[in-house]
Amino acid sequence: MSDIESQLKLIRRGCDELIVESELKEKLRSGRPLRVKLGVDPSRPDLTLGHTVVLRKLRQFQDAGHVAVLIIGDFTARIGDPSGRSETRPMLSEGEVVDNAATYLAQAGKVVDIERAEVRGNAEWSAPMDMAELLRLASSATVAQMLEREDFRARYQGGHPISVVEFLYPLFQGYDSVAVRADVELGGTDQTFNLLMGREVQRAYDVDPQVVLTMPLLEGIDGTRKMSKSLDNWIGVSEPAAEQFGKLMSIPDGLIVKYLRLCSALDPGEIARIEAGLADGAVHPNEAKRLLARSIADLYHGPGSGAEAEARFDLIHREGEIPADVPEIALPADAVRDGRVWLPRLLVATRLAASNGEARRAIEQGGVRVDGEVVADPDIELAADQLAGKVVQVGRRRFVRVR
Repeated sequence: MSDIESQLKLIRRGCDELIVESELKEKLRSGRPLRVKLGVDPSRPDLTLGHTVVLRKLRQFQDAGHVAVLIIGDFTARIGDPSGRSETRPMLSEGEVVDNAATYLAQAGKVVDIERAEVRGNAEWSAPMDMAELLRLASSATVAQMLEREDFRARYQGGHPISVVEFLYPLFQGYDSVAVRADVELGGTDQTFNLLMGREVQRAYDVDPQVVLTMPLLEGIDGTRKMSKSLDNWIGVSEPAAEQFGKLMSIPDGLIVKYLRLCSALDPGEIARIEAGLADGAVHPNEAKRLLARSIADLYHGPGSGAEAEARFDLIHREGEIPADVPEIALPADAVRDGRVWLPRLLVATRLAASNGEARRAIEQGGVRVDGEVVADPDIELAADQLAGKVVQVGRRRFVRVR
């Protein structure tokens, strides 16, 4: 393991808050590998670059010789984390949680060394909890403490309902830290209350309290709101390299350095050089975005993927051509009605849209083309026997050829 000061320098890099640093130094001086916890609720099947910000910090601890403890919230996901919510989150079914968890681990493995990590599901200790144990856990905090939390306080003052189950969520998350004896817990800045509650719960169970490290939230490609699939401002870890590249080229110039710091594997010195160059005009934003986009594509799809994605991007955007490697998809028989295909159904059938609603929005916004021609009517039906060989396009980067 590296010396304490070099570890602290790495740990501090990019973080928002470190609570309490003096306690972390004491833990590091012990010389033992620290147990560094990251809890994730598999509420959605897709990971974004926003999720990787804290996963990358977990990997840094791992590479410094500490134990990465990845908690899959197969129990707490059924409740739903109320952080930042203005209303109660719908509970997930056990089946949804299991499916999402499998997808999550596959994608998280692109960042964290899952083979070396300790992966636990919190249903292991939370599901068997009896009423006496639940009452003991509930006694770890007061209602006044819960209402110190900004989102709870705003809902209470606004007359919006807060379920008792939502009050229990931070306590269950804190109990995870008791169960795995966490020395450090990681999370985004929106998790600060929950992470600090973990320290309170640990104290109630006579466990040495964890150090809390929070990472900044990453804005999405719209440049303002937190990256989220539901806001359609996201970049997926498992998206094709060309899709990642194109989306990264669309981020606002003001986010280039933040993305480089939080999402790329570039050397900090190189990032500092780019930041200085952007400030004095020596580096053009387009050049910096291209470097960022290539590095992200290489990171998640292998060396050389970024250069290939860049060439594809230039082919489409500079030359306005349809790529030569457009994937072919057979038109499913159940998409055809009386020899015709409703365009939103066609987009869903060819996996260019996740739902009819998403497809309709893309059409209404002028983002759908069939053989290069914009189709703006979401109610149009196309003759199925005339679709063979036609290229269907959504946005600037997604193409399929119907066969």
